[in-house]
Amino acid sequence: MYIPELYKNENPEDIKNFLRNSSFGILVNQTEGKLWGTHIPLELETNLQGKEVLFGHLSKENPQGNSFENNKEVLAIFSGPHTYISSSWYDHENVPTWNYLAVHVYGKVRIIEGEEMLFAMKKLVDKYEAASKNPVRLENLSAGTMKQINGIVAFEIEITEIQAVKKLSQNRDDKNHNAIISELESQNDNNAKAIAAAMKTERKGLS
Repeated sequence: MYIPELYKNENPEDIKNFLRNSSFGILVNQTEGKLWGTHIPLELETNLQGKEVLFGHLSKENPQGNSFENNKEVLAIFSGPHTYISSSWYDHENVPTWNYLAVHVYGKVRIIEGEEMLFAMKKLVDKYEAASKNPVRLENLSAGTMKQINGIVAFEIEITEIQAVKKLSQNRDDKNHNAIISELESQNDNNAKAIAAAMKTERKGLS
């Protein structure tokens, strides 16, 4: 994606944290001769070989899974908080804009089965069941219930490139930057408040 130099995020740990916290992404590739996108959780994990990958799975009824054999190149798109920025908040005339966080991950997909698939599925379930009062564990499910896994295509994505953007009004001086934060914090909107917090962190990191 196009990212102006000012808004590039090249901090590996920051990007990893973003991917772990915003893991519901869009998987895009060429399927049946056209661009195809599926909205699914794509988890950044270390596989059984000790390599950092994205794990995911699709329904076998989804044609995208059948395309992996001949179209291994994929793009995973992850979006974070985003919000409108009104230029009425500045102390000078300008145009409105939008602040946002996003990451694009490019890679090569590989179908996984057997032990590798169960390892990936357990990672997914354990992550999201951690806060449950009565956590579900794959190893405790009956054989009949586990048969449902036969209806999915599990895969891992070998990461070849990551592009990350943080558009957080870095081009504004402290006065206008603080004015934007104040306006965003006053809104009854979670996206606005999240961007305000990200702006504070980013400016503090640059000081």
